[in-house]
Amino acid sequence: MTRNMGQRRSSDLPDRTFLDWPFFDDAHRKLAASLEDWCRRKLKPVAHTDETVYADCRDIVAELGAAGWLKHVVPHAFGGQNDTLDVRSLCLLRETLARHDPIADFCFAMQGLGSGAITLAGTPEQKRKWLRKVASGEAIAAFAMTEPRSGSDVANMDARAEDMGDDYRINGEKTFISNGGIADYYTIFARTGEAAGAKGISAFIVEGTTPGLEIAERIPTMTPHPLARLRFNAMRVPKSALLGTPGGGFALAMSTLDIFRPTVGAAALGMARRALDEALARATSRELFGGRLCDMPVVQAELADMALEIDRSALLVYRAAWTHDVQKRRASREAAMAKLEATECAQRVIDRALQMHGGQGVVRGTPVEGLYREIRALRIYEGASAVQRVVIARQLLDAYARGDAR
Repeated sequence: MTRNMGQRRSSDLPDRTFLDWPFFDDAHRKLAASLEDWCRRKLKPVAHTDETVYADCRDIVAELGAAGWLKHVVPHAFGGQNDTLDVRSLCLLRETLARHDPIADFCFAMQGLGSGAITLAGTPEQKRKWLRKVASGEAIAAFAMTEPRSGSDVANMDARAEDMGDDYRINGEKTFISNGGIADYYTIFARTGEAAGAKGISAFIVEGTTPGLEIAERIPTMTPHPLARLRFNAMRVPKSALLGTPGGGFALAMSTLDIFRPTVGAAALGMARRALDEALARATSRELFGGRLCDMPVVQAELADMALEIDRSALLVYRAAWTHDVQKRRASREAAMAKLEATECAQRVIDRALQMHGGQGVVRGTPVEGLYREIRALRIYEGASAVQRVVIARQLLDAYARGDAR
């Protein structure tokens, strides 16, 4: 089911002591142990290609649904596990899946991101129609916001939804859309014109078979993923497709991202842990200059820095998740910090691990080589690192202006 990231060794025993931190309760620890066992039994090395990844992702979503893991991305009232989305659980799930297989993590994450806006703002009818199917793996979800001209500046979108009385007519394009071409429905965002800028954008649920919805291009990337450019050509959707309120789409998208941004950090954290495992195995088995690689002080310093970066990232990721779950408040600043730090740190950890493998590290199909290519995109999607810095700075300045010590 997974990209070929090499056969796991008995030494691949990740640090699980962080589960003793006060961010978690026994239900979280049980969840992490159960998923770890499932991953070891079910995720088998398979090399995905640009040609096979679309079908592979359909299969993975079905398996995640059958095993019950997708129940964590929807509320209990509509077939989910918890009464509300528990971000700590989402982070633990993504961290574990990403450590074993980044494609399995991708499939899990998109079910959550693609349905998150429905969970937050959907009508009872919209929730009944889609959320149970998302949880079972019967329906594949997608989140369509990015456009060719407006990447990080998402409020500057060109796609337009014109109110035609009985329905909306939508024209425009979206690009780099995950699950593009295989999704059963898309949560899309288009300008409806209630006001200028971000306040004139609305959200819609659009079924994948809607006339006028075209897959303009499948986009090959440095690691195989189902990504596409979508074109809306006079696409008509009923008024019942409106998600939330007219003009409320941008705020809904940001609320959805606040929930799922810490989970991107968790995925990066999982990849970094896998890289450290691989580095430890390499350093303790590789003989060099009459001793083991790990006996060299410079290598020990690298391993120490890797462990430090991982723990620092984990603290920020699970603080953000705990803030949402326990303090019950929107955590834009914490989420941005977690996403920024964890993805940047993971890039450095994986780079160090690859360096320790020498020439073997750049051989196609080895674990660290696969991680090196996988991690790069996480520093871009759901808000590039530069955007996260802007979010953090604005939160700090707003707090200062209010006289808020936070």
